[in-house]
Amino acid sequence: MGKWIRENVYVAGVMVILRVYLGWMWLTSGFGKLKDGFTAAGYLNNAVENPVMDRATGEALYPTFTAFLKNFALPNIKIIDFLVPVGELLVGVGLILGTLTVAAAFFGLMMNFMFLFAGTISTNPWMVLLGVTILIVGNNAGKFGADYYLMPWLRALLGKDKAAAGGNTNYPG
Repeated sequence: MGKWIRENVYVAGVMVILRVYLGWMWLTSGFGKLKDGFTAAGYLNNAVENPVMDRATGEALYPTFTAFLKNFALPNIKIIDFLVPVGELLVGVGLILGTLTVAAAFFGLMMNFMFLFAGTISTNPWMVLLGVTILIVGNNAGKFGADYYLMPWLRALLGKDKAAAGGNTNYPG
């Protein structure tokens, strides 16, 4: 089953629809933040002051994440204010164009989990499901995209696939 998912042309076709849909969600979110001016300060302060709590014990569920927000993210809010919208925009572009598709899905998932750890549900579970699906499918998710040309070139450049230097005969393998 795993080989079929990672090599089947029909799965690759379905992945185009899925990754463009997910990419559009990321792209519009990032573009909106860039256009409207974005600051995460209020959001992060709220996440620190009201962490996700265990209902049974009343203790914070993600104390390490809360400490990260308090001790790194908030003091470096200018970096976070840049990374969030630009990261969302780049994930969206990568997924829509099928460029470094697996990496784009991975970084999208990392952002989704950061939002979930901070207590934001919104569309994040749906986006996590779609992102994990793209990760499972692997390079086949970008077969009908820029990855068709980019991945063999990167493999040849990194010396991992000598045959790919002359063409992409082995994609997506």
